[in-house]
Amino acid sequence: MSKISPLSGFPELLPAQRAVEREVIASVSRTFELHGFANIETRVVEPIDRLAKGGEVDKEIYVLQRIAAQPDARAELGLHFDLTVPFARYVLEHAGHLEFPFRRFQVQPAWRGERPQEGRYRQFTQADVDIVGRDELPFHHDVEVMAVMVDALGRLPIPRVSFQFNNRKLIQGFYRGLGIDDVTDAIRVIDKLDKLPADEVATMLVERVGTTPEQAQRCLELATIRVDDTSFVEQVRALGVTDELLDQGLEELAAVVEGCRAVAGERVGVEANLRIARGLDYYTGTVVEIFMEGYERLKSVGGGGRYDALASDGRTTYPGVGVSFGVSRTLIPLLTDGVLSGSRPVPSVVLVALNHEDDRAASTRVAAALRARDVACEVAPSPAKFGKQIRFAERRGIPYVWFVQADADTGEVRHQVKDIRSGDQVDADPGTWTPPEDDLRPTIISTATSHTPRQQEENQ
Repeated sequence: MSKISPLSGFPELLPAQRAVEREVIASVSRTFELHGFANIETRVVEPIDRLAKGGEVDKEIYVLQRIAAQPDARAELGLHFDLTVPFARYVLEHAGHLEFPFRRFQVQPAWRGERPQEGRYRQFTQADVDIVGRDELPFHHDVEVMAVMVDALGRLPIPRVSFQFNNRKLIQGFYRGLGIDDVTDAIRVIDKLDKLPADEVATMLVERVGTTPEQAQRCLELATIRVDDTSFVEQVRALGVTDELLDQGLEELAAVVEGCRAVAGERVGVEANLRIARGLDYYTGTVVEIFMEGYERLKSVGGGGRYDALASDGRTTYPGVGVSFGVSRTLIPLLTDGVLSGSRPVPSVVLVALNHEDDRAASTRVAAALRARDVACEVAPSPAKFGKQIRFAERRGIPYVWFVQADADTGEVRHQVKDIRSGDQVDADPGTWTPPEDDLRPTIISTATSHTPRQQEENQ
């Protein structure tokens, strides 16, 4: 048999790593539900013409096509490359059955045919949370949905994350107040500050966008404002630009920063970063990028914002606001670096030992009694010396071994459970014994924080 080679960009996790991913997904899902968001799951395929904006494909879409199809048959379906496009379709298709504003969260894989690299994969999992309205969506939902994601990521045992906010109205109003005609192109040029020196960007603003040197300087001054409170309002005012849209953007950004700072703990930073712009043809108000300390090389691990036209059927428009968290983008580098690991690769907390093969029925009854109280367990695969069965449990990461022994004279059955980490062995009743809560499920071991997701929720 030929050697099997992995497919680049399609990561597969080992059991203990998968336990970490499942715990993270469970934690963010619980937080979203605490805030009243309903879970949905959309199909993995969409029509190509829906995935392609205006008939042009700006993502490398994986298409779905039957092997037996005619050679010249055109593919009509593709795998979704994010969760926003299918969500927009879902809202339109099911609008008559939804209550607006509709609060949804979604955790699913997506597929994108790009060049694989650290943090960028061809198959990856995202966690999205959105609020969508019908024809209108009051601004306070911007504050709410951003604070929900702040709460969710603050409960995870990952390195500290930074939410960096801006507002498209602020940017557009500022440029409009300066007298710049091509606002979109000006934003594109300013976005190059991460790669080019400021003087080169200023030259591009003059030569490509047609600004004056003074206008270019004001654009650079705006883009360098970055603070962790609302003092940006005074700093922008000091630049001497006035515009009604700018005023609205400043007010909205201040509200988002204050609202998120109110719920952010030590694990989350909140900043106003007036360089952030995100999708130029998509977002209309609040925008956010999420970065992880020590992993700035990944760029953002999440982002989102306000979009006033998520979907429209020609009669009704559905505005929304949402944030996406890159589960795979965040976790796989942390798992690779050993920052996160699973406490054990299996859910079993108990291995029920076997004295002889004839005793399998008795051991199976013990396992059934434990499972009836939600204690995950398994029966030893074969009878062997107890030392060998204990070593089997150690290799699988199972912390307890259960022994069933019958007295040779009286026939009385005695049950004992051994914590193989400490060596403690005590009498136990399969109908009442329960391990410590931290042992019930595999947990996340993190060098970033000593708290598991469950412990963090208890502490808040």
